[in-house]
Amino acid sequence: MCAACGKGGDNLKACTACKLVRYCNVTCQKAHRPQHKKECKKRASEIFDEALFKAPPPTDECPICFFPLPLIEEETHYQSCCGKIICLGCAYGDFHARERRACICPFCRAPLESSPEEEIERLNKRIEVGDAEAMYTLGCNYSTGEGVPQDFKKALELWHRAAKLGCAVSHYNIGRAY
Repeated sequence: MCAACGKGGDNLKACTACKLVRYCNVTCQKAHRPQHKKECKKRASEIFDEALFKAPPPTDECPICFFPLPLIEEETHYQSCCGKIICLGCAYGDFHARERRACICPFCRAPLESSPEEEIERLNKRIEVGDAEAMYTLGCNYSTGEGVPQDFKKALELWHRAAKLGCAVSHYNIGRAY
């Protein structure tokens, strides 16, 4: 049913931003826009947040250079703001590019963390949505005491959770811890 005129039909077009309402033509969409604008913007931002904060699919290549990611964990870098994993070469290039531009994530444009506490907060947000790499990273922080009090029990708990979600490096760290 058209949100503006109430006509039904099979060929109604959904609002491209929020996908909540349908219109029979562009005229109805323009006429209904003042009533729909506030709700539409709210839903569109929710859709964006859902896409941004859901766990990223596992990848075998760097999303910047598209080269295969190294198998050695020390040769990759985890972006705690958006959950992307990049190769160390791209992380190095991004680090030096920050001298010429603002310190923002190359993916989500969020300002980079300014303190270890901010990184821990971001990791906890990523963990809430089930990001295995965030669980692994926070477990490493607990094992070394970086930004959080050193707690091997908490580190093992996080590594076990990450391993259940498919993080191979967590299995390695669990084995090394025992």
